[in-house]
Amino acid sequence: MGGNTFGKILQLTTFGESHGVAVGGVLDGCPAGLEIDKEYIQHQLNRRRPGQSPYTTQRNEADEIEILSGIFDGKTTGTPIAFMVRNADNRSDDYSHLQESFRPSHADYTYYKKYSNYDYRGGGRASARETLARVAAGAIARQFILKSGVIVTAYVSQIGNVVAGNCIDLTEELIDQSPVRCPDKAASELMMSLIKETGAKGDTLGGIINCSIKGCPIGLGEPVFDKLHANLAKAMLSINAVKGFEYGSGFASASMTGKEHNDLFGEDFKTKTNNSGGIQGGISNGEEIYFRVAFKPVATILQSQESVDKAGNKVIIEGKGRHDVCVVPRAVPIVEAMAALVIADHLLRNKIYQ
Repeated sequence: MGGNTFGKILQLTTFGESHGVAVGGVLDGCPAGLEIDKEYIQHQLNRRRPGQSPYTTQRNEADEIEILSGIFDGKTTGTPIAFMVRNADNRSDDYSHLQESFRPSHADYTYYKKYSNYDYRGGGRASARETLARVAAGAIARQFILKSGVIVTAYVSQIGNVVAGNCIDLTEELIDQSPVRCPDKAASELMMSLIKETGAKGDTLGGIINCSIKGCPIGLGEPVFDKLHANLAKAMLSINAVKGFEYGSGFASASMTGKEHNDLFGEDFKTKTNNSGGIQGGISNGEEIYFRVAFKPVATILQSQESVDKAGNKVIIEGKGRHDVCVVPRAVPIVEAMAALVIADHLLRNKIYQ
């Protein structure tokens, strides 16, 4: 099975299934001598882990990181950094009724047709539990890019039909004060109520995450096929449940004129506006990079749905197990991690780092 490695110089390969022994990864290409704060890695995993609030799945996983290689005396050695998190609270029996049937809008059918064999327990490799490896690797990448002054911050801007107001000058601490990671207090309360109301009906919700990358140097991006925004888009669209990505003015630019959209230069080559989202010609221009990522509603709903089995017979699927009503709050550190991995990889390509 291909497609498990991400990046060009800084490469992350992930492994493991939702209900297997463990999920983990190997991060290769990280320079030697980088001081690594293991507690920071664990902190980021805690932000992603299940059971962290009443608004997430109640699967009880500590998600404790085990670093197997590549770090000695608190510093990277320049060799592959291998790590894993053991699965502890997997209840595979919750999925035994799916052994011969396909869940609507899941990867069950496509995995089965492609590989003729698939792990139906929680989606196996297609489970969002795989993303914990991205968060762990992203936490290392974030410590690396911080040496160059690059800071990545994301927050929930929409859940269902509840939209937050404009949020600026945000910090992780401020964002995490909200159980749904929305810094707009009024919108946060409405989002929490909507999640409870929707969950009581056995249904699910989608949403949007906004992400900002500040302090990015000029010159990151490799035209024509490795443009910075193209790599960011691939990173985000590789995350489970993501259905849309836009950066800068995004789709709104389609209704603007060139005069309205152009970012005019001011003093010191700073642009007066930032419709470009910090990227022009596929290359960072030193302005803030910002983008939005849209997540679909969770496919597993606790309601009966029509489906088919492997023989093509109609069946009724009964939703079971412990699932998020809305994955978006837990996806914030995933978005940040993937953005950090992209920036770190491009810093290494350009050798723009301290």
